[in-house]
This record gives sequence, C-alpha cells and structure tokens, in this order.
Amino acid sequence: MSKMQLQHHRLLAIGLLALFLVLAVVGTEAVKKEKPEKKVKKADCGEWQWSVCVATSGDCGLGTREGTRTGKECKQTMKTQKCKIPCNWKKQFGAECKYQFQAWGECDPETGVKVRSGSLKRALHDAECQNTVSISKPCGKVNKPKPEESRKKKKEGRRAEKMLD
Repeated sequence: MSKMQLQHHRLLAIGLLALFLVLAVVGTEAVKKEKPEKKVKKADCGEWQWSVCVATSGDCGLGTREGTRTGKECKQTMKTQKCKIPCNWKKQFGAECKYQFQAWGECDPETGVKVRSGSLKRALHDAECQNTVSISKPCGKVNKPKPEESRKKKKEGRRAEKMLD
C-alpha cells in the first residue's frame, strides 16, 4: 500500500469514527427527549394522601400507615409505610401532635380544677393538629414532699434511733 492510500484509509476511519460519535450523541438526545413524556404521565398522578399511624401493638410504638393517590396512568395507587407513634406524647390530642405546655394555673376553688394550655410544637407526617390545646385536672389537696426531703428525714430519724440505743 502506498503512502497516499494509507492516508486515505486513516481519513476514512477518522470520518467514520466522527460519524459514529455524532450518531451516538443524537441518539442520546432522542432518549432524553422521551423521558419528559414519562414524567408527564407521572404528573397525572395525584399527591399521596396518608392515613394516621396505627400502632402494631398497644397505642404507641412501631406501626404502619396507608397511602393512596388517584390517577389514570399511575402504576401504584396504594402503598404501606412504616411509622412510629411516640409513647410519651399525649394521646388525647392526637398521637402525631406534640405540644409544649405551660405551667399549671392556680386552682379554681369553685370547680376544684386547675388548667394549663399547650401550643403545637411538632406534627408528624402532615397530621392535622390544633394550634393550641388545654388540659385540666383536679387540684391536689396534699402536697407530697420531694424525694430529697423525705430521704433527709429518714436519715435524721435513723440517727436519732442510734443515739437512743
């Protein structure tokens, strides 16, 4: 093969390689253009609507919630999700609502009840919670001594017994 033919073959190979790269890029662009059509179908699906968390056992701890959505082209319209209900939250205000409570108010002598209010601190999974809540309980008539004070009294009582012995 002559030098001229060898150069001609190299140019032809480079041309074919360039043509291949152009086709590859055009093919990739065509695939990219197809993807938004799939996204349009997903947009036809409604937003997920979640039920409240239901504990597996008892009224708190691990549980599940069910989600549903609408749409003609949706592949999945129902699904289940794991969730957790905190055990230290006040269940009477909704197991998914956490409130920050103020100190107890003064005892109402007429009703024998004291009241305190709480403001919403946190809601789990877009739960519908009241912004403020109030709770009441009967007034305590006997003030219990603090644990430290009762320990001190016990120690003093033991010391006095030892001295008498």
